[in-house]
Amino acid sequence: MKCRHCAAPVTLPLVDLGTAPPSNAYLSAAALHAPERWYPLRVLVCENCWLVQTEDFAEAHELFDANYAYFSSFSSSWLVHAQAYVTAMVQRFGLGAHSQVVEIAANDGYLLQYVAQRGIPCLGVEPTASTAAAARAKGITVVERFFGVALAQELRAQGHRADLMAANNVLAHVPDINDFVAGFATLLKPTGVATFEFPHLLALVQQCQFDTLYHEHFSYLSLTAVQRIFAASGLAVFDVQELPTHGGSLRVFAQRSDASTPRPTEPAVAALLAREVQAGVCSADFYSDFQLQALRIKRELLSFLIDAQARGRKVAAYGAAAKGNTLLNFAGVRPDLLPYVVDKNPAKQGKFLPGSRIPIVDEAHLRADRPDVVLILPWNLRDEIMAQLAYVREWGGQLVTAVPELEFL
Repeated sequence: MKCRHCAAPVTLPLVDLGTAPPSNAYLSAAALHAPERWYPLRVLVCENCWLVQTEDFAEAHELFDANYAYFSSFSSSWLVHAQAYVTAMVQRFGLGAHSQVVEIAANDGYLLQYVAQRGIPCLGVEPTASTAAAARAKGITVVERFFGVALAQELRAQGHRADLMAANNVLAHVPDINDFVAGFATLLKPTGVATFEFPHLLALVQQCQFDTLYHEHFSYLSLTAVQRIFAASGLAVFDVQELPTHGGSLRVFAQRSDASTPRPTEPAVAALLAREVQAGVCSADFYSDFQLQALRIKRELLSFLIDAQARGRKVAAYGAAAKGNTLLNFAGVRPDLLPYVVDKNPAKQGKFLPGSRIPIVDEAHLRADRPDVVLILPWNLRDEIMAQLAYVREWGGQLVTAVPELEFL
């Protein structure tokens, strides 16, 4: 395998999670009578540019199809995050009616709705039909395509030039990361700014957030790797912020390398790069213990579920999230140990988790069943979900997470 950024041979393993179907390929009842497509799920590390990446088996169009079921607006805390982002960017960069904001991977309009409310012209790029339709229903103009240099050139020829480009939780999702990043340099105005948010590799490895690994995530990113990738595609990093989202994320600010009036590089950039080097991101040893920690988490979850069943305790799950599918499939959990998972997204209710084929139900089912324990699969939203499920304690129920270790909340 060659690195998707620098093309160097990639041999250093991070983890082998066996095989799994695409994590967002939820199944209908009819699909239960047909086979699923499973792919190896192996993640490797490039020792030349230190980009961590999945071994390629599935194509992007197979993973992000018309039935893609991840809708950002079903998380209230993520909406708060998006609204705060818009407020901060408007203030910092003086955006107004004269500006243009372009969001790549606009999903269901969760973020651009707040841009539009301020009267700022905006455009979304979103390749999945289901979420693009939801964004259009909010009045957002959406181009239903995968983004890269070719689309950026088309949009530029149509008169679109961005003062701000936003890319939240998409940089990890693109197979051709060089073409994707170069598209930003193409579409930005000479004075424009692009921001990218993604889970931070440092937190992922140190906390063994292995359930964040799935086929839809082609790359796992440190600032060290991102700075190199950006520089090779015409972007320069000038600021970085650390965020609590998704178990620890970065918001990276970039400008065109040939910016007419370049913004000064903030001290936070050098400080974080130094911290990554000190932690060992640029050394093989940093990645050596990850497989053993993933196996520990798997064993802890299985032991807990088997013990609960032996004691006659009912366990349910909350959140039909992609990360939950990675965890359950790696652990080999099936409906005999976990009979259902609750999700408030109607697009998922009535379907089944890929691989494990655990049924997805609405919250009324949880209230009626009154399980002894609810396993929160999207642990990154645990505070939001704990508040939402506070009523579980009324019948003596407990809430638990499995990553980075089994913890009763």
